Amino acid sequence: MSIWGKLAGAAAGLAIGGPIGALLGGVAGHYVIDRDKEQDGPAENQVAFTVGVIALGAKMAKADGVVTMDEVNAFKEVFKVPDGEMKNVARVFNLAKQDVAGYEAYAEQLATMFKGNRKLLEDVLEGLFHIAKADEHLHPNEERFLAGVAKRFGLTDTEFAYIKARHVIAAKRNPYDVLGVKPSVSNEELKSHYRRLVADNHPDKLMARGVPKEFIAIATEKVAAINEAYGEIAKERGM
Repeated sequence: MSIWGKLAGAAAGLAIGGPIGALLGGVAGHYVIDRDKEQDGPAENQVAFTVGVIALGAKMAKADGVVTMDEVNAFKEVFKVPDGEMKNVARVFNLAKQDVAGYEAYAEQLATMFKGNRKLLEDVLEGLFHIAKADEHLHPNEERFLAGVAKRFGLTDTEFAYIKARHVIAAKRNPYDVLGVKPSVSNEELKSHYRRLVADNHPDKLMARGVPKEFIAIATEKVAAINEAYGEIAKERGM
């Protein structure tokens, strides 16, 4: 079953409270609950991740005052939403957009749920960057919104800057920022760090920590940026 179908059973079978649980409760009646034996990752993490990205995406859409079709289409394509499930995703999105709770409540609930799973919080932020840059422009208000989410996730300004660096136009990227290293890094340290980054962002690793398979495009694009940055530095250093 896809993650979109799993949202149905989540409201009835998983102990997710707070604003995320409230959103699930608001859409549960519209789903046919279909339970299966498929286990492709921690179910509660998958559902919280998915609803968190949708809900925070909805809050972010209000940050620049407009939701463009580019953003809607990018969400559909990047996150592999089947045509038949778009109405359910839209229902979560619209409920979150209308919810009086601020984005802080969603971000703080995810930070609590994924405490000890820092990489998954980074994955949520990566997903939000995908949505924000869909119209090929990162609005200053969107950037401030993303920085606020990162702060509530417990990420440092430096960590946020490294994540942001992977989502700017390729021609403007600083390869060292993309990899999250200083220009003074030795060749051996650089190689070791690069291998660790690629391993950490392998699709299997993401699914193991709770990223649904429908969101693996996050890893694909991230690894491509990492490979490009490493290749640029290696060429410059004659490695």
